[in-house]
Amino acid sequence: MYIPRSLPVHSLFAVSLALAAGAVQAQAFDAVRLFAVPAGDGQGLAGLAVIAGHEYLGSDQRKTRVWPALSYQWKNGWFAGTGNGVGYKFHSPSNMQYGLRVTLDLGRDQNDAAALAGMGDIDMSPEAGGFFNYFITPEWFLTTSFRYGAGNDHDGSQTDVGLGWAKALTPQWRAGLGLAATYVNQAYMQAFYGVTAQQSATSGYAEYFPGAGWRDVRGSASLTYFFDREWSLTAAVTLRALQSAVKASPIVSEDLPVSGLLALGYTF
Repeated sequence: MYIPRSLPVHSLFAVSLALAAGAVQAQAFDAVRLFAVPAGDGQGLAGLAVIAGHEYLGSDQRKTRVWPALSYQWKNGWFAGTGNGVGYKFHSPSNMQYGLRVTLDLGRDQNDAAALAGMGDIDMSPEAGGFFNYFITPEWFLTTSFRYGAGNDHDGSQTDVGLGWAKALTPQWRAGLGLAATYVNQAYMQAFYGVTAQQSATSGYAEYFPGAGWRDVRGSASLTYFFDREWSLTAAVTLRALQSAVKASPIVSEDLPVSGLLALGYTF
């Protein structure tokens, strides 16, 4: 999709990074990525992404997935999509975006990897939360997001903060860089990285009861080529550094996981 240079960076940010940042880890939902207010009734992005990642965050088993991506934003503030969830953006100044949303934590299956044997499944769970984006300059922006409801007890929370940069290199090429981190509460940390007495008996791992803390810090880079006004191709890579409480978990064997993405997108 070719975008004139005069289009606001809000649209550039959304189009060039919506597939990349959300799909590198398909269940991330770490930020809300929206277009500027659509000129018509709404604006959307559909695509297909090939994701080279891991079975779960912390696993040393690689896995390649093909993941559909669909995002749509209505002029009245409502939005829905595989990377943003379902939510509402309140009326705000042009350099801000904030609102409420519902997302879905995909959980985890103990059959996904050998390291999870005996750990039990973590069911999919709806999450409620909110977000705030602030555009510092035409190229720099801040993102924040809060989600609550992950885990079998539906009491795990995730707080995401990020700093990003997006720039038009030429009329057809767009580049993006990002730095972000996720803080989780004790319930989330225990559900995804702890080992209870029952899990210890079935898995053979020693009991482990981590507290709240930073889950990971990550950096990402993306490059998008716009074939015309509708079609685009995005390549992205993300490096994550798992933090101390997560690295100490017995199910974690890769503490610097790298994920890659190649995505074809169509704007409508």
